[in-house]
Amino acid sequence: MTQADHRTLSVPDGLAGERVDAAMAQMFGLSRTRAADLIAQGQVQVDGQSVGKSDRVLPGALLDVTIPASVDPLEVVPEVVEGIGIVHDDDSIVVIDKPVGVAVHPSPGWSGPTVVGHLAGAGFRIATSGASERQGIVQRLDVGTSGVMVIAKSEHAYSLLKNAFRERTVDKTYHALVQGHPDPLEGTVDAPIGRHPKADYKFAVMADGRPSVTHYETLEAHRFASLLEVHLETGRTHQIRVHMAALKHPCVGDLTYGADPTLAKRVGLERQWLHAVRLGFEHPDTGEHVTYETTYPEDLTHALAVIRDAH
Repeated sequence: MTQADHRTLSVPDGLAGERVDAAMAQMFGLSRTRAADLIAQGQVQVDGQSVGKSDRVLPGALLDVTIPASVDPLEVVPEVVEGIGIVHDDDSIVVIDKPVGVAVHPSPGWSGPTVVGHLAGAGFRIATSGASERQGIVQRLDVGTSGVMVIAKSEHAYSLLKNAFRERTVDKTYHALVQGHPDPLEGTVDAPIGRHPKADYKFAVMADGRPSVTHYETLEAHRFASLLEVHLETGRTHQIRVHMAALKHPCVGDLTYGADPTLAKRVGLERQWLHAVRLGFEHPDTGEHVTYETTYPEDLTHALAVIRDAH
């Protein structure tokens, strides 16, 4: 019963006088708990009237039940997502340009589009290694971060790339527009990152966190913000955002990590100015070093133009 299911049955004589939840359990093959939940949600009527779970049923009464689709939050739903660009595709890998607002794979609490759902919907066969909801996934980008990423199509590619990311032999280059001017203009942030003690959706520099290393250099310095090129040595969740916030130079638009909402509004951003511009690694089949690049999407291009023009 995964489809939304609407059923009407009359109560047989044998269930006369039973509680509604018990009768439902018998008639529809549900657990008593599930039946009670449906009654509490107002999905059950007897002879057109709402009922409580402990009400009794009479023989011949019409039991009207709507059973909503039960959704597995980790199920990969094949669905072509507008805006995902294919940068490169061969037998062992597919390289995509991920737009903002798309998660890499399904997770509890996320009901929006995903990269793995798109690839399934567009007919790509990807590696089956890894948990079912993230097969073939060897790296991740935040929902609010756009840019280049690689997905493994063959098992061979999956194991080699997974290892390359683990061994830090992959060149991961991002561009970030951050508030103010980092001092020095180029440097390295070496500060462990762990879950934020007060907010479980955030991360922070924590003494007992996991080792995290970010290298940055300033490409452009403007009145309100600086455009940085960032190379990641490690790949922690939210790493660049956390490290920049720790330097007191959060990514423009990154309200989660302390960015100025007035500036975000001024440049028209509803997410952090952060883009994965380049990815370089040894191709799993040929062994040669390959590099893939993507350009800034429209919202980031616009925000950067506003910053460049600000006097």
